[in-house]
Amino acid sequence: MINGERSWLWRAVDDAGDVLDILVQRGRSALAAKRFFHKLLKGLRMVPCAIVTDRLASYAAAKAVVMPTVLHLRGCRQNNPVCNHVRPGRHALSAPNYHTVMRLRWRGWDVVSETTACAVAA
Repeated sequence: MINGERSWLWRAVDDAGDVLDILVQRGRSALAAKRFFHKLLKGLRMVPCAIVTDRLASYAAAKAVVMPTVLHLRGCRQNNPVCNHVRPGRHALSAPNYHTVMRLRWRGWDVVSETTACAVAA
């Protein structure tokens, strides 16, 4: 809520977890999604190979117009694939074991993220 009105936060994050763009809008419609995609692509200088969103139909409608060739993945928890990987259950591990597990998981994440980086320079 901003000044008593419902607002929606639109956020784009790359595969490394860096925030690319943030936009606050009053609507969550296809028009609002198109505005966000246009704003995002204007500042990127690259075309993404895929986007991951929740199941809101507005995303699919806007993506079909703005980025028709980009793969669109959507569904339950697909927009947060890293969460389980970087949360090993700290309460169940000793400090040395936790550090070892995290070191191995981040090493594996580095390998995966380097092989899946597929943004093409515009």
